[in-house]
Amino acid sequence: MGMDTTGNMTAEQAKEEIKPWVRRLARAGYMAKGLVYSLVGLLAFMAAIGIGGKTTGTTGMLRSLAAMPLGNTLLWLIGIGLTFYIIWVFIKAIKDPTNEGTDVTGLIARTGYFVSGIIYGTLAFNAFKIAMNAGNGGGSKQSMSARLLEMPLGAWILGAVGAVTIGYGIYELYGGISQKFLNKFRVGEMSRHEKKAAKRFGTMGLTARGIVLGLIGFFIIQTALTHNPDKTRGLDGALSEVAKQPFGQVLLGLVALGLVLYGVYQMIRGRYEHMSFGKRK
Repeated sequence: MGMDTTGNMTAEQAKEEIKPWVRRLARAGYMAKGLVYSLVGLLAFMAAIGIGGKTTGTTGMLRSLAAMPLGNTLLWLIGIGLTFYIIWVFIKAIKDPTNEGTDVTGLIARTGYFVSGIIYGTLAFNAFKIAMNAGNGGGSKQSMSARLLEMPLGAWILGAVGAVTIGYGIYELYGGISQKFLNKFRVGEMSRHEKKAAKRFGTMGLTARGIVLGLIGFFIIQTALTHNPDKTRGLDGALSEVAKQPFGQVLLGLVALGLVLYGVYQMIRGRYEHMSFGKRK
């Protein structure tokens, strides 16, 4: 690889020059995603132990953050970081650097990356919007469900979304318990302490997120069956439902702690995940 006969940089060489920047943006994106989940988990954990805080979703967390000192600065950083993450997941969906393939399993995974990009795109938009004091952070899940229920076959589509959400929750739960997530890391570059932390945080974090996603999917299916958009709940509703169970505050504290650890796991993932774009540095 090098210059062509006219002395210009070849397309392949130019691509190689660009790739490391894509990788670095992706790693920053994982850091931002991790910060979001850690903050949501922290607020819920504080609520569970009775020292303030509340069971809130991601948008609620962003609003809480806006009221804190330097909150707007953090909102801008989160929004920018999530934008980097969105770019990476769209690359994974379209270019397939993780070699998911074009069979049924691979296409499902790549479709999941694309949907994830849309979801985090909404979250990044909300972060920017709240930072600019332009509103309350976008439409609610309830209003989106209501609009969908008004469409032909809307209830079926919503039910399918709920089923997929539950399925992904089970996938996350399995990934945490089996610890297969470690295959995503460049473990040879990690110290013994980092490997141990990644293993523990990933196991507890993915397990907690799997439980929460399962609850969210259940609420979505309830909405589809009853045609009542008020049945739809997001992350905040799932955490509130956990708190209503026997020993609810203890369970909420454990799940909230798991979300904090999931956030830390995402930050570790940002540092050590295998990425095919660019030479490792």
